[in-house]
Amino acid sequence: MAEQNQQNKNEEKDLNQLLKVRREKLKDLQDNGKDPFQITKFDVTAHSSEIKDNFEQMDGKEVTIAGRMMSKRVMGKASFCNVQDLKGNIQSYVARDSVGEEAYKDFKKMDIGDIVGIKGTVFRTKMGEISVHAESIVLLSKSLQILPEKFHGLTNTDIRYRQRYVDLIMNPEVKDTFVKRSQILKEIRNFLDGRGFMEVETPMLVANAGGAAARPFETHYNALDEDVKLRISLELYLKRLIVGGLERVYEIGRVFRNEGVDTRHNPEFTLMELYQAYTDYEGMMELTESMFRYLAEKVCGSSVISYNGTVIDMSKPFERITMIDAVKKYSGVDFNTVKTDEEAKAIAREHNVVFEERHKKGDIINLFFEEFCEEKLIQPTFIMDHPIEISPLTKKKPSDPSKVERFELFINTWEMCNAYSELNDPIDQRERFAAQDANAAAGDDEAEHTDEDFLNALEIGMPPTGGIGYGIDRLVMLLTDSQAIRDVLLFPTMKSLDGVNKKNDVNNTASEAPEKNVKTESEKIDFSNVKIEPIFEEMVDFDTFAKRREHITYQDDMPLSQSIFQASKRFSKLPMISR
Repeated sequence: MAEQNQQNKNEEKDLNQLLKVRREKLKDLQDNGKDPFQITKFDVTAHSSEIKDNFEQMDGKEVTIAGRMMSKRVMGKASFCNVQDLKGNIQSYVARDSVGEEAYKDFKKMDIGDIVGIKGTVFRTKMGEISVHAESIVLLSKSLQILPEKFHGLTNTDIRYRQRYVDLIMNPEVKDTFVKRSQILKEIRNFLDGRGFMEVETPMLVANAGGAAARPFETHYNALDEDVKLRISLELYLKRLIVGGLERVYEIGRVFRNEGVDTRHNPEFTLMELYQAYTDYEGMMELTESMFRYLAEKVCGSSVISYNGTVIDMSKPFERITMIDAVKKYSGVDFNTVKTDEEAKAIAREHNVVFEERHKKGDIINLFFEEFCEEKLIQPTFIMDHPIEISPLTKKKPSDPSKVERFELFINTWEMCNAYSELNDPIDQRERFAAQDANAAAGDDEAEHTDEDFLNALEIGMPPTGGIGYGIDRLVMLLTDSQAIRDVLLFPTMKSLDGVNKKNDVNNTASEAPEKNVKTESEKIDFSNVKIEPIFEEMVDFDTFAKRREHITYQDDMPLSQSIFQASKRFSKLPMISR
């Protein structure tokens, strides 16, 4: 142990010396009138991949490239360096006779990580490598830090997320993921533009955060001296635009939910919602299936893709099954034969499904679906006709008022989108808001509240409308074969390190701050001694888990440990796109 500590101290001393040398080099440049930070522009005529892909046309042509020096081999009067730019990397041959003696001396003093600009001619070396024969080379920015060691790269996951800029430099596949993310968003817009949709923007700071079952972040608007919330969905403002006569609208934007962080959830994430007048959820199913197939073909080159070794086939028609039929298929329970809430609760007890006393038959059907069905839905599957109790903004099915015209698309066990035949009856909507208000009064932190302006818009008149919400981050995960949501977010939410950003911390933390208008529980459950298996550490966040009372309610005839286990499973599945 003592030897290891001494080795760490020696390595830290060596690193500090290297950093000192880089600053001394910068000072020497500045003292000699060669300060790289005074350069304001550099005209680039070609990227690395363009030169390599079009070598036959560019051989012998003069080009100007720029990028980060990733390696350097100095060999007397001639040297080689490798320059990495947006499109890849390319070798440059730097000879003293070509660039001049003084410029060559400056080149030999440059470090790995420096940003350079090179003007020269394209050629192929005797070893067959396409290169640029430098005629001039200039230091554009001095790197004062040391990049990770070349052969091992940047592998520490936590550092990769915290220092994404280094991750992008060292791991080309990470850059490829985010280039592909941009392409996905571009192709979504192309698809919707082709169908006559109009992209719009709506407020992020709202007085009433509605449109989803989620706990909002709260803040204060100083100029108006009003408390406001960050939006948890895009729905209610987009529907106002449908009322206003914009028949096909969509928005791609950030929404914020004050919930947990795990491999599929981030407190702020990208959501897309779209609304189309004069269609229903059947129309939304057709649009969704067509768009997913289009995106797979455009971004991945095929409608049959692979995720984590599992083949996902989007070339075939997506399966369609009702929620009750899915529960019957995978659990053996037919809720069509269940008539009362008490009967449903009794069946839940028999199957060890945790519920709350306030839950009704529809809520319990949904709990059964989460428990028995979701993990079976690998290939694209539309789950249709949800219970009305879990769908406060959806039209009832004319043939069965206990269900609504709603579907969720599941792929690889994930909920990918959530769609409705939108409720446009203002009287019915007011009654459902009242039921949500009652749930909030009973302690449901995620219940919606009555939105009078939205009700007024419905009273003006909204046409029959189909609407849908897509979790963009989860879609990007699927199409880029990424294992965690943080892998597709450039700067994911991370807990502050000791001594970092402490000036922004507050004494009254989220877990300590009292909630407004929420009755606090007198009973406290201590999770401090609970041990989580390493494989599940990212899936369980007890700080948030402990504040979600509906997930820690347990039945008298079930061991507490089993209740906590089932509740933790539910927590790990909290929807990122529920509307």
